[in-house]
Amino acid sequence: MTSTAFAEAARAAEQEMRAVFPATPLMRNDHLSERFGAEVWLKREDLSPVRSYKLRGAFNAMRKQIPGQDLFVCASAGNHAQGVAFMCRHFGVHGVVFMPVTTPQQKILKTKMFGGEQVEIRLVGDYFDKTLSAAQAFCEEAAGHFLSPFDDEDVIEGQASVAVEIEAQLRRTPDHIVLPVGGGGLSSGVRSFFGENCRYTFVEPTGAQSLGKALEDGAPVDVSPINSFVDGAAVAKIGERTFARLKSVAADSVLHLSEDRICTTIVEMLNVEGIVLEPAGAMAIEALSDLADQIKGKTVVCVASGGNFDFERLPEVKERAQRYSGVKKYFILRMPQRPGALKEFLNILGPDDDIARFEYLKKSARNFGSVLIGIETTRPENFQRFLGELDKAGFTYTDITNDETLAQFVI
Repeated sequence: MTSTAFAEAARAAEQEMRAVFPATPLMRNDHLSERFGAEVWLKREDLSPVRSYKLRGAFNAMRKQIPGQDLFVCASAGNHAQGVAFMCRHFGVHGVVFMPVTTPQQKILKTKMFGGEQVEIRLVGDYFDKTLSAAQAFCEEAAGHFLSPFDDEDVIEGQASVAVEIEAQLRRTPDHIVLPVGGGGLSSGVRSFFGENCRYTFVEPTGAQSLGKALEDGAPVDVSPINSFVDGAAVAKIGERTFARLKSVAADSVLHLSEDRICTTIVEMLNVEGIVLEPAGAMAIEALSDLADQIKGKTVVCVASGGNFDFERLPEVKERAQRYSGVKKYFILRMPQRPGALKEFLNILGPDDDIARFEYLKKSARNFGSVLIGIETTRPENFQRFLGELDKAGFTYTDITNDETLAQFVI
């Protein structure tokens, strides 16, 4: 059993939490265990009362300020806001949650639901930096306590309760833990609890490499602009306190996964296991493919950090997953403006090829028109035959599937 001053503090925090919510389950996943020849366990933080681990840090930070403080302030558009709101209602204190004006209504409503009459929501700024500045200014003026989403020792200690539960549920320290990283609260807490007793893999989205860049520079660095798709882990700068606990990790223990790739696991876990994960919650599971040689025969815990997934995003997630898997592509095709040209093109399609999008504008006084076309198929290799037939027929085309600039406007 892990025994350090930090570990004992995390155990004390975890014990206090049991009066508020039960431990989240640690579940062996047969599908993943068989695929990788390992004992793969999922720590299901998506099954917490707010569907993420964030209420842990909020609880621990708030309990240490009460009864001396009854006003808590935070800036968040997601899981942290919901965790803070839940705990404000539990403790019966007033909370003011600042969110960007652009926050989806679903997230606003969920925060209101968890906080009830104890929480006030203020929408300020189109971008998070303005939201954060407004929250901090208000907090200072109103003499409240600002609840950082990650860069706070009490928050780190609270997130470490995830590790306390893992140790108790597994009845030992796992061989390998795979963790998502955003601001570093969860990852620094878990690593501080287990120390050098197990192996770690820290997973970041390619569009927000806050830990990776900090390790390169030896200090936290702002990696703006970031890709916010993996919203639970899209942090431009890792915390000072969290990095202090992570600065000694090996650079090769940090993996960066593309946003499109992460979507393949969201779709797979939904279709195969019936588990709903947000992008950040799927990262640790998707990383297993890169770790196959390391984890064979080992006991591995993947932290599924959250399941706050808005199903309005599902079409985009499916789209990204198909593009990454190579079964969907987009082209701009130069189509001759003559009778029969379209029929000639359609005859090139194979039995498993399907047109998912087709936009054509016939232009007068031109010999050719441009077509935006999206094609879905069953296997990536089908495109080899399709493109070969296009070349043979003399069609001119450009594959724009991975052109992010074009994709933002036309896909």
